[in-house]
Amino acid sequence: MQTAPGAITHDEAALWVSLSQIHGLGNQGFCQLLRELGEPAAIYTASVKQLRAFVSEPVAQAISSGPDTAAAAPALAWLQQPDNHLITLADPCYPPALLQIPDPPPLLYAKGQLSTLSRSALAMVGSRNASPQGEKNAEDFAYALSQRGLCIVSGMALGIDGAAHRGALKAQGSTIAVVGTGLDIVYPARHRELAHQIVESGLILSEFDLGTPSRAQNFPRRNRIISGLSLGCLVVEANVQSGSLITARLAAEQGREVFAIPGSIHSPQAKGCHQLIKQGAKLVDHIQDIIDELDMAGSTAPTAENADLPQAHPLLEHMGYDAVSMETLVERSGLTSDNLCAMLLMLELENKVASLPGGRYQRIT
Repeated sequence: MQTAPGAITHDEAALWVSLSQIHGLGNQGFCQLLRELGEPAAIYTASVKQLRAFVSEPVAQAISSGPDTAAAAPALAWLQQPDNHLITLADPCYPPALLQIPDPPPLLYAKGQLSTLSRSALAMVGSRNASPQGEKNAEDFAYALSQRGLCIVSGMALGIDGAAHRGALKAQGSTIAVVGTGLDIVYPARHRELAHQIVESGLILSEFDLGTPSRAQNFPRRNRIISGLSLGCLVVEANVQSGSLITARLAAEQGREVFAIPGSIHSPQAKGCHQLIKQGAKLVDHIQDIIDELDMAGSTAPTAENADLPQAHPLLEHMGYDAVSMETLVERSGLTSDNLCAMLLMLELENKVASLPGGRYQRIT
């Protein structure tokens, strides 16, 4: 079984999983039973009267009927596979930072390298519908922060999350993906290859039972773990309805630092970050802002952030950093549409410009 070395036996794992699957128990009820009665073996031997002091009658009756070994069997079979782990509150490798939050998950399913949990971590989150510049910022910051020794924690969603994981992997650093599904499901499906890459040098975590599909209510719960694992939370790009603002709020409630990267005042994708900054988040335009705030001055690994950029193509100066139309570029540059099309194509091929819906273009370097 792929549990932490010396942690729990197969039979003990079956009890933890079975208890976690009892409908109506919930994390708080589970944790209270652990505090009052001890580990699952003791909980399962308690009388209904003892259990009723802490949980409802239906839950007490379900516990007293004994562990559902058939329901726990898929998880136990999954644990037999390489790189699959079960981390419980009684496990010595349970992340200490998570013990500090109000509602730590009693158990976590994990896939990958458990040593990743010992690293100092920073959460990086943002919009699923990120701009090209937002994704580049996420990847660049994750790359540079990984080189400074931070593990990058995110949610493996499209947009900013995926870019943050890729940046950490590109730097050969460590990254943790906290997901809102069971670990036998890769969501979103297009991140299947990214998930495989994360497992090789990092970790994928979930508190949800195997087979749990993607549901909207799962993600706020997932977000508290992303922030809880971390020293701070960096919001790279987000609109005012973005779920990443939930993660930032949870981080603040958990006593973590909150950081935000500003953007154009005209961009809806920057308004969430601007709102956070108005509320007291630290404005970030360089990784040193984060290093200083987290008191990591002793970290001296080289960075690859915004320094030493190649000299910009003249057209990029006319573009600025907001999305612009062809008509605006003609007016600013004095070039013909034909010349502009040729230049923009070249810059797209060099990954310096991205074409956006509506015939607009945005600089990404």
